[in-house]
Amino acid sequence: MTVSPATSPIQRSLTAADCSINTATLGHLEPIGTVIERVAKHGFGGIAPWRRDLERHDVRVVARQIRDAGLSVSGYCRSTYLTGASRVERQQAVRDNRRAIEDAAALGSACFVLVVGGLPAGSRDLAGARRQVEDGVAELLEHARSVGVPLALEPLHPMYAGDRSCLTSLAEAIALCDKLDRHSIGGLGVAVDAYHVWWDWQVPQEIRAASGRLLAFHVCDWLIPTRDMLLDRGLMGDGVIDLRALRSAVEEAGFGGMIEIEIFSEEIWRCDPETVLSRCVERVSTAC
Repeated sequence: MTVSPATSPIQRSLTAADCSINTATLGHLEPIGTVIERVAKHGFGGIAPWRRDLERHDVRVVARQIRDAGLSVSGYCRSTYLTGASRVERQQAVRDNRRAIEDAAALGSACFVLVVGGLPAGSRDLAGARRQVEDGVAELLEHARSVGVPLALEPLHPMYAGDRSCLTSLAEAIALCDKLDRHSIGGLGVAVDAYHVWWDWQVPQEIRAASGRLLAFHVCDWLIPTRDMLLDRGLMGDGVIDLRALRSAVEEAGFGGMIEIEIFSEEIWRCDPETVLSRCVERVSTAC
């Protein structure tokens, strides 16, 4: 991706206040109240909690803690998979996701992130899995609109097609948005995660095509070598992703939300969380 130095919004330096910390970055190892305090202390503007962080918590109390800390909620992670071997299983997933969407609304989240699921157990029918995803998103869309929380389809890297997401490209996510929201009523868009899209030679065009539907932008880095395809993401600047070019592309396409730092890394999770957050503050200005 080539960006003109004269016109690129990338010339504006980032600070922690422009960014959000996805709680996965700290490994879900501490109570959500402690994580909120740490994130605010380091000057970040937002937080993106996972549902597991809120288990056995009153969501309204957590929402108040987040507001009192001066943070916004850039996203709520993530959906129960929409694919399943039986109709009963799929309907249970829809019910789970409806409740999660209501929690996202209580949190004041900018979006609810959908990771849609891969092949149902025992299946090789990828096309059928994609139809299940379409049906599931369609069932959730009106409810999401009614509570004011847009759904953000997050395509994952194709290596996850079998078990985590049969939605594997930004182009496919945009096509699904256009099909289910053909009149552009709203409530449905995409989350662009650098880890999942950086390799795609068409991603600049796909990001431009997503203009008006960009709900989230997640950053981390792709390490060489990558020792684990799920739990060895890198801190921004430690890998090979051109994060500045991706940031430029999403901002030129109209994205004005917080840049969300989401790093799944067993190595990082072994570090002191204060050190991790300090390093993230440094890297948002030097690598993003």
